Formats: sequence, structure tokens, C-alpha cells
Amino acid sequence: MGFPFLFFFFFFILTDSQPTLSQITPSEAAAAAANSTLSALLTIKASLDPQGIVLASWSPNAADPCTASFEGIACDEYGQVLNISLQGKGLSGKIPPEIGQLKSLSGLYLHFNKLHGALPKEIADLTQLSDLYLNVNNLSGEIPPQLGNISSLQVLQLCYNKLNGSIPNQLGSLKKLSVLALQYNQLTGAIPASLGDLVNLTRLDLSFNNLFGSIPLKLANSPKLEVLDVRNNTLSGSVPLALKRLNEGFQYANNPGLCGIGFESLSICTDSGLNPNKPEPFGPGSSRLPSKDIPESANVKPNTSDQSKKPKNAVVVGVIGIFVTFLITGLFAFSWYRRRKQKIGSTYDASDSRLSTDQMKEVCRRSASPLISLEYSQGWDPLSRGQIGNVFSQEVFESFMFNLDEVESATQYFSDMNLLGKSSFSAIYKGMLRDGSAVAIKCISKTSCKSDETEFLRGLRLLTSLKHENLLRLRGFCCSKGRGECFLIYDFVPNGNLLQYLDTKAGKGKVLEWHARISIIKGIARGIQYLHENKGSKPALVHRNISAEKVLIDQHYNPLLSDCGLHKLLADDIVFSTLKCSAAMGYLAPEYTTTGRFTEKSDIYAFGMIIFQILSGKCKINQLKRHGAEFCRYEDFVDENLEGNFEESEAAKLGKIALLCTHEAPNHRPTIELVMEQLNEIIIY
Repeated sequence: MGFPFLFFFFFFILTDSQPTLSQITPSEAAAAAANSTLSALLTIKASLDPQGIVLASWSPNAADPCTASFEGIACDEYGQVLNISLQGKGLSGKIPPEIGQLKSLSGLYLHFNKLHGALPKEIADLTQLSDLYLNVNNLSGEIPPQLGNISSLQVLQLCYNKLNGSIPNQLGSLKKLSVLALQYNQLTGAIPASLGDLVNLTRLDLSFNNLFGSIPLKLANSPKLEVLDVRNNTLSGSVPLALKRLNEGFQYANNPGLCGIGFESLSICTDSGLNPNKPEPFGPGSSRLPSKDIPESANVKPNTSDQSKKPKNAVVVGVIGIFVTFLITGLFAFSWYRRRKQKIGSTYDASDSRLSTDQMKEVCRRSASPLISLEYSQGWDPLSRGQIGNVFSQEVFESFMFNLDEVESATQYFSDMNLLGKSSFSAIYKGMLRDGSAVAIKCISKTSCKSDETEFLRGLRLLTSLKHENLLRLRGFCCSKGRGECFLIYDFVPNGNLLQYLDTKAGKGKVLEWHARISIIKGIARGIQYLHENKGSKPALVHRNISAEKVLIDQHYNPLLSDCGLHKLLADDIVFSTLKCSAAMGYLAPEYTTTGRFTEKSDIYAFGMIIFQILSGKCKINQLKRHGAEFCRYEDFVDENLEGNFEESEAAKLGKIALLCTHEAPNHRPTIELVMEQLNEIIIY
């Protein structure tokens, strides 16, 4: 009878279809399966992309979505949808319950979009799902406990959303799970001890939430755990000694209630009822409490010993008292924080009492990060004399230091006419120094900078050490305590950035001739090579955010990489917020979504994308351009505005380099040294 026929026979049996075996042919069964898949996908499209702008290729007229050009859809040989890959597409709708109808789905990649609403519990119907990437959206509501039923799940990425409620205990049933990323949400409650049952868990990130209670001993003993990040919560109690084995993989800063032995910056636990061997706040030995008083995720083990009930009741009452005190203090602190945030920039200093830029013109106002807002103390003053001497030599400091008068004068007091652009954390102004040289001044709110002053200064010192013909030169800096802002002064570059030379039409824009394109590619590569080198006092540095926007073009069409080392100055949430655009434009290396780390190879990936953009003259790089480069179909990947005025051999070589640089596997990408060797074979006359 044949396997395909049996397959579709059982398909109709399981879906309670009415036709009998004699009435169904294999072609009819296949057509019915395709129609069912098409119907589900079109419903999903309407919900994910309500404006119908992004998923235009998902057409209702398609006979079979698996054979048609449905963007982001991958199917198996039987027409079942296996993957939906729509990361960074700008989707602005909701995830519909109908997603659960795609029973064969193994990968759902919707990260780096603008999706909102709750997570449908029907996702749990995807019993074959191994990868669920919903991070960096605006999802809200609670995490459905039903997700614990997806036994095949290996990676669960829900970070950088607005999820609330507690972490479901049921997630402890995901025995194959290796990565659980829940950071930067609004989660509350205790860390479930059941997460210690995840025998394959290697990476757990719970940072930047509102979790309280202790770190379960069971979780600390998880056999394969390599990374545990619980920073910026309100955790308390003794840190299990087992976590020392993680070394730097255990991150716990900004949890004032934590204590322990052998952990840097943690105080030794006192005799306040917290036992180092029993870190759970309601763990073994605690008195039984009504279930409504205990977070669902806390470790609760009843004790039937009446002899010790009274003293243990006293301990529990004491712990509850401490918790209530922390809660009330936290509410007051939050209220104070909200009042202060409304008054950012209104602080005064005896030596600098001028209004901040956002008060003067509201053009340098730092809009709240979509991820998290951190407020630092009024006393944040990295350029105080006591701090400087620990990082800068006096000679270096004085050669780069500008005063506030110079900055204000250069920008005509931050005139709107001088505003070049602004982002969620900074604004850039054109300025003219007293010596007549043109500069670009980037103003950054202190709330966007690293809160540790010494760490910020080290980053500033690194920026002053970067000197290369293909890097934008830092002229100097200035920080104002009273204004709550820091300013970076760079050389002004007259020809704008590389974006201005993409998606242009002959006669209507700036079309780069062929040799200029090769020269720009080589210059960018030289700049990256300099960053990646470890020479003298300059350490190897990964740029992290290479894009066409960061490549400036000077009057000689020499490319200059900007924002090199800027991440060394900025708070972590601000650095991450800058990646949304990079992901949407395709610059972010695919491994970042799993590892959360940047390497030289992630810079190489972004560089490969820029080569494609320069060759094609287009911002968006699709599979057609990749295939064109692979098979030397020049009409598919070389800018038509060149009208054939290019060297085919050079285009072929550059296309191959771009393909290698954008390989999915980082270990298959070349180093920048190898790239330079190949580029140097192309001689510009």
C-alpha cells in the first residue's frame, strides 16, 4: 500500500474525518493536509502581522505553503511545517492559539520583534518543539505552566519581555532543557526548587526581575549547570557553597539580602535563623505555614515534630518580619525612584548648577530603555580627581579633557539646528570648536552609563587609546555631575554614513563607483583587524555592533568605524537595546541568541553582511543575493546602478568572502587576518 498512503490514512482517522478508506486517495489526503496547514498559517499571519506588511509572501492563493515561497517556513518531505523563522522582521501583532495546530513544529523563532499580548497555552500542544525563541518582544502576562508538558524542549528564550507572575514549578519537568533565559522581565515569587530537576540545564538567566527568597540548594547541585545569573533581584539567604564551582558563571550582584562564605562581596551569614546548609527561607526545619503565605515555588517540607514547633515558629515569624521590612523598604525605594526619575537632570552641584540638556531643549532626553531603567546615585562623578588618578595619567587626562563651556559654546547651547540625530540613550550634535575644527558631540545621560565609576573610567581610558586611520577619532570628553550627562567629542565626518549610499537610484542619490566600494570594504576590514589585535597596551576588542550606520565616510571616501568600545561605557541594558536594530537588519550573528556572547567571529559575521550591502547597493540582503554570490550570477548580487562597470573576477572573490564571513557556524568563518590576505589580492588602481 505504501507508507505515504498509510500516513494519510491514519491522519484522517486521528482527526475524526468522515470519509472511508475507499473514498480517499493519496493525492486527496495530501491536498487536505496542505489545505489544513495553509489555513492555520494564514490565521497565524493575520495575528502576527495585522497590517499585512511583513508576511506578504504568505498568500492565500498558494496551493501548498511548503512549495510556495512562504518566507521563514521550512517543511519536511510530507508537507509538515518544521520551522517558523521570523526573527527581527518587525512583527507587531500577537501569537495566536492556532500556533498549536502545527503539530510537527520543532523550531519557533519569533525573537527581536514587537509582539505583544499573552503567551497562548496552546504552544504546549507542540509536542515536537525543541527551540522556542520569543525573546526581545513586548509579551506580557504569566508564563503558561503548560509549557512544562513540552518534553522535547531544549531551549526556552523568553527574556526581554514584560512577563509577570511567578516562574511555574512545571518547568522543572523539561528534562531535555539546556537553556532557560527569563532575564529582564517582571517576574516575582521565589526560584522554583524544581529547576534543580533539569539534569541537562547548562545556562539559567533570571537576572533583572523581582524574584525573592533564596537560591535553592537543589538548583545549585544541578549537574551540568555552567551559568547562573540572578543579578538585580531581591534574593536573600545563604548562597549554596556548590555554586563556587561556577566561578564567573555565577552572577549575583545587587541582591542585598544574599550572604555566604567564599563569595566576593558577600557578607558572612549571621545567626538570624538563616542556616548556610539550608538556604531555603521555608526549607527543612521551618514551621508549617498556611499555603497562602508561602510562594508556590518555595521549597516546602513539613515537619511533624511538636517538640521544636515553638522555637521554630519564632524563627519563621522573624523571617516573615524581615521579609515584610524588606518589602516596605522596597516600596518606599520604588516610590522615591519614580519621583527622582521624573526629575532627572534637575540635580545641582556647587561647581556646576546649569540645567541639563533635556531640561533646556528636551532633545537629549534619555527615553526609558524598553528593557529596564537604572537610576544611579546623585553622587555619580567619574571625573572627580580622586577617581581619575587611579586610571588616567594626568598628562593623558588633560589632553582629552574638555570643559562644559567649550561643549556648550561648540553646539550653540545644544541648538536644535545642530542636532544630527538621537536614540533611546543619546543625542548627537554638530559643533564647532574655538580652533575652527568641526566636531560631532555625543551626549549620554548618566543613567545610561555604567554605575561603577572606576569601570566607566577604564572604558573611557580604552576609548582614548584607540588610534587607527579607519576608526573615528575621539577628540575628548566631558562629564557634568550637576547636569547628569557625559559628552564624547569626535571628529565630524562630512559625508555621512554608509546607509546613505544604499538603496539609491542612478541620478537620484550617491552611487559609489566600483573602486570606491572595494576601498571601503578594505578600510572596514583594516579597522576591524586593528580592534581584534592585541598589541602593546591595547587589548583585543570586539566591536559588537558593526553596521552600515556605524561606518562613516570621510571626504576622501575613507571608511571610519564609529562607536568602537562604546559598550565599555554603557550599562548592560542600554548595550542590549542597541542590538534590536542590528538584529532587524541581519547583522547579529545567529549564535548570539543561544550563547548571549560576542566574539571576533560575531564581528566577522556583521562584516560579511556589509560586504553584501556594498556589492548590491541594498540594505536588505535576501537569499537571492547569497545564491547569486555563490553561483556568480552577478545580476543577482551586484548593484545594477553600476551598469556593468565592475570587474567580474573581483566581484566573485568579494562574494565568496561575504559568504564565508556569514557562515552559520562561527568556527567556519575566517579570521580577520585571513580576510585581509584575500582582500589584499585585489589591487585598486
